Amino acid sequence: MKLTSEQKALLEQLRSIVGAPYVLTHEDPATDLTAWELDWRGRERGRALAVVRPGNTQEVAAVVKACAAARVAMVPQGGNTGMVVGSTPDESGTQVVLSLTRMNKVRQLDAGNLTITVDAGCVLQNLQDECEKAGFLFPLSLASEGSCTIGGNLGTNAGGTQVVRYGNTRELCLGLEVVTAQGEIWDGLLGLRKDNTGYDLRHLFIGSEGTLGVITGATMKIYPLPKAQLTALAAVPSMEAAVQLLGLAHEHLSAGLTGFEVMGQFALSLVAKHFPQQRVPFWQESPWCVVLENSDNESEAHARQQFERLLEAAMEAGCVTDAVVAESMAQAKALWHIRESIPLAQAQEGLNIKHDISINVSRIPAFVAETNALLLEKFPGARLVTYGHLGDGNLHYNVQAPEGDDQKRFLAEEEGPMNALVYEVVDRYRGSISAEHGIGSLKVDKLPDHKSPVALGLMRGIKQALDPLNLMNPGRMIRG
Repeated sequence: MKLTSEQKALLEQLRSIVGAPYVLTHEDPATDLTAWELDWRGRERGRALAVVRPGNTQEVAAVVKACAAARVAMVPQGGNTGMVVGSTPDESGTQVVLSLTRMNKVRQLDAGNLTITVDAGCVLQNLQDECEKAGFLFPLSLASEGSCTIGGNLGTNAGGTQVVRYGNTRELCLGLEVVTAQGEIWDGLLGLRKDNTGYDLRHLFIGSEGTLGVITGATMKIYPLPKAQLTALAAVPSMEAAVQLLGLAHEHLSAGLTGFEVMGQFALSLVAKHFPQQRVPFWQESPWCVVLENSDNESEAHARQQFERLLEAAMEAGCVTDAVVAESMAQAKALWHIRESIPLAQAQEGLNIKHDISINVSRIPAFVAETNALLLEKFPGARLVTYGHLGDGNLHYNVQAPEGDDQKRFLAEEEGPMNALVYEVVDRYRGSISAEHGIGSLKVDKLPDHKSPVALGLMRGIKQALDPLNLMNPGRMIRG
């Protein structure tokens, strides 16, 4: 694709801002931009005018100003691990990908204030490790934590496995640094827990998927490391039993309950099939299993005693048929690794249709029973991969193609009707079609069917006010 004189001039300006090695283009045939142009699930590939990799907030601001002056759209990107095609360029070859992965520093850990301030490109696992070395816990935990960045986590308001205790990324954030769509820098890194001086601007940018501005830094809450963390895997006879177990866990563990994940039998069978080196307890005998985590601030003995009482009560109530409690950190990691391996095993099995939904916890058993029956009636042979964060009402309600079916045909022909069926039931149960993955471009045309006109009008008004030229990640989350 031949560049215009205006595009060439912009590229030279961007090189002068961040340095020529950090402006990657297709002009050099040896440069491979796949890592920035292909979405994580491999569903779509765009084509960027350039991938620009600034090294600090001032460079981000200068890049945004230059692109805004040239009326060139920008796509902010962190680790590019999103699930809804929200951080890759479109196919026009006219958009600039603004990759923040060079901005990966920990700026300050304030032990007295229990906060850590980091660059937006800081990899989540590095942030966790930095806190642990200092004797603290940063509780956000995701399967992609080795490559996702805190800026991307904030941009999508990521959830993960410990939301039941600590909340989504939004609840962990005390302040942001943002480059606006006009290239101005807003420094909101105060780290205050109380500040009633007007609108809480950080909440506009958290979860906005880069459509309002570019998050360049964040001040996040940290916590003292618990004295003990124990993990158990329990076999449960039904989804109703899993919800009953959750209630008992809240009763017996209180704030110590930091993880509660449900996994269906077919989901676990995929892990056993594709990762035979992993030992997956109970999956052949039980229709559902649950991973629980108990974080205790007293002692390991106290934590184990609490767990034993919980499991005894659950077995007496009939909501647990068998259970194993990890005896070491290695065993605990192995149990969590089973849960984290489900998306990878599903990818190994082939193309699939994903639904990231949330329903009130008490209504999940009825939703699953009803929707399972409808799907199997309309799509015979479909294989249901149900798992997720039952503790906060978020299910990954996915569908694998029938065994032996043409997977590409299945995805092309069945995804639309299947989405419509699942989302219609979600609406009847007053749930959400996106619990933690966001909207991106994958769900942008579905959102108007599941969001009230008043809410959409308010969202459009905010977008117009903050990004009147529609240059920040256009076509994502909301159109028009």
